[in-house]
Amino acid sequence: MTSGEQAQAGRREGRETSGGSVGAPAERREGREKVTGAARYAAEYPVPGRAQAWPVPAAVARGRVSGVDTAAALAVPGVLDVLTPGDAPRLAEPDDPTLAVLQDPRVPHRGWFVALVVAETLEAARAGAAAVRVRYDTEEHDVVLGASHPGVYVPEEANGGHPAVREQGDPDGAFGSSAVRVDVAYRVPPLHNHPMEPHTSTARWEDGRLVVHTSSQGTGAVRTALAALFGLPEDRVVVHAEHVGGGFGSKGTPRPDVVLAAMAARRTGRAVTVALPRRHLAAVVGHRAPTLHRLRLGAGADGRLESLTHEVTTHTSRIKEFVEQAAVPARVMYAAPHLRTVHRVAALDVPSPSWMRAPGEAPGMYALESALDELATELGMDPVELRVRNEPDVEPDSGKPFSSRQLVACLREGARRFGWDGRDPRPRSRRDGPLLRGTGVAAATYPVMVGPSTAAVRARPDGTFLVRINATDIGTGARTVLAQIGADALGVPLERVAVEVGSTELPSAPLAGGSSGTASWGWAVHEAGTRLARQLAGHTGPLPGPGLEARADTKGVARTESDWARHAFGAHFAEVSVDTVTGEVRVGRLLGVYAAGRILNARTARSQFVGGMTMGLGMALTEGSTMDAAFGDFAESDLASYHVPAHADVTGIEAHWLDEDDPHLNPMGSKGIGEIGIVGTAAAIGNAVHHATGIRLRALPLTPDRVLAGLLGTGA
Repeated sequence: MTSGEQAQAGRREGRETSGGSVGAPAERREGREKVTGAARYAAEYPVPGRAQAWPVPAAVARGRVSGVDTAAALAVPGVLDVLTPGDAPRLAEPDDPTLAVLQDPRVPHRGWFVALVVAETLEAARAGAAAVRVRYDTEEHDVVLGASHPGVYVPEEANGGHPAVREQGDPDGAFGSSAVRVDVAYRVPPLHNHPMEPHTSTARWEDGRLVVHTSSQGTGAVRTALAALFGLPEDRVVVHAEHVGGGFGSKGTPRPDVVLAAMAARRTGRAVTVALPRRHLAAVVGHRAPTLHRLRLGAGADGRLESLTHEVTTHTSRIKEFVEQAAVPARVMYAAPHLRTVHRVAALDVPSPSWMRAPGEAPGMYALESALDELATELGMDPVELRVRNEPDVEPDSGKPFSSRQLVACLREGARRFGWDGRDPRPRSRRDGPLLRGTGVAAATYPVMVGPSTAAVRARPDGTFLVRINATDIGTGARTVLAQIGADALGVPLERVAVEVGSTELPSAPLAGGSSGTASWGWAVHEAGTRLARQLAGHTGPLPGPGLEARADTKGVARTESDWARHAFGAHFAEVSVDTVTGEVRVGRLLGVYAAGRILNARTARSQFVGGMTMGLGMALTEGSTMDAAFGDFAESDLASYHVPAHADVTGIEAHWLDEDDPHLNPMGSKGIGEIGIVGTAAAIGNAVHHATGIRLRALPLTPDRVLAGLLGTGA
């Protein structure tokens, strides 16, 4: 059999035996590498003569560096150099001001990097950084957000290009005339991305080329930023991110570590690694900004919404505006003829906020779904039925028809699986000794996003195939799912398909973010695989040495804008126990049911849903950060003080999904699933706490001290 015949036979075998790779619970391609330590991350590539660098964070909340004494640092054995604002390599002005590190003496917030120590070893770099002495001219700072802060303003846009304000009808008048009204405020504190692998970069210069290994959700964005900063053509910058230990949005754009590594490498002529300590992350890689919510819901006695107003106030830094789009979900979820959503922001002397898993939707849906639960209580109506009663025919904000919307089906299926019908709706109706038990529900939504991508698929003479695309696998299983998409397009068994991702030397692709990765990359892989299948069908004889390759570019085809309103939906159900002695809340059951298009890999999808739900559990019960008004920094800056859920906290979590056939998405029929799991989880838990205790706590997280204070206030 010739090589060409072998490849075609492989395609025939795939049709006969694979039964379709897409949808199967295929094992993770890189799983063995990760558990055995063979997978290399940004700090682990062996480069001869590599040096290590350690940044020095500003110790004041606002001011200017008036002097840097480096003598003691340079005297530390092994220290090679110290970069300061006065002598660091000059950069072009960046589009992102957070990357303008060591370019001038200003200090816009505490933790801003004011020096970088480069040494032979990590230990020497750290010791050198501790020995640097920085003098400051300090200024008065303002870091505390309040709804009535004098600096609050309405921006033009919120994150994602959403208009800051949208209004339909007469929300105030309709609210005033409604038979049942809820006017409530909620608070979500600052939250922090804490990926398993902190932000790390290794950079070296080779014959005028900059080569970087970095922990990033998108190497293309890193290359573009570095090329602009250092005045290089993009083809002189190569960026690799083969394995990435999580990001949750914080690695969606370049961060100071990669700029510092490149600067230090240029200065010393050595390869340099900058691995940020976890305690530095809160100040320099973004965070979910605190959000203050005011919800006003007006409804008729039948529960139909007549007026919905969602107003959000948040903070941003003084150097970069980022406005959490937390009122946007209210534009999507429920039918209300009179609707207003407003975003306000105050620029403070705080670190620049940024993306964190489901920006906008996660805090916004906590507030909206909590308020809807309060409305159900006022109406004496089942909260599931209230949501069903306010199901819209079209997207309320745009008037577009939904490409698919199975929220009601998710609620019904979740209620069936959870045993919701057996629930006693009365608060404090279930008691087991010191424990009060309750259940709660909340809806979930996340938009469908997709961007243009390119991919190449090659048939090799040995009968195997290679998919090449600059996707980024941040731990979600992208390699595996892209191999499945390629195998289905080619009609071959999955084991015949290899995948290369994570480098700017591969066909260009957008970053992993906004739950858009697979939808974007998979489209291009599907198209390239389909084209290659057609080539092979017409090919006779052996394949040439390099094989046959087909490429695809979905520019102009894959677009976020559509004539359809495209969203994923879901429903969360939670059962909690509240200890009336300690105030501790335990989640015994957490159920999510989702409608997210075609599920491409049952195993990795379940992992993504459960991971998001676990993050939502942390948002509800343990995660929260405090801005220290006096010192101007986040008090919780490590995992000893910023509490994320551990295994003992996560029991009884189930994720299910409905089959959904939506022809208005992409060739795979898929929607993003990376973020919807967190959306609504905190509200379901909070609503369950109310059902258990009869008290309504409107500030997250629901820590024992807050719960106990509420219980004591009711005489519990």
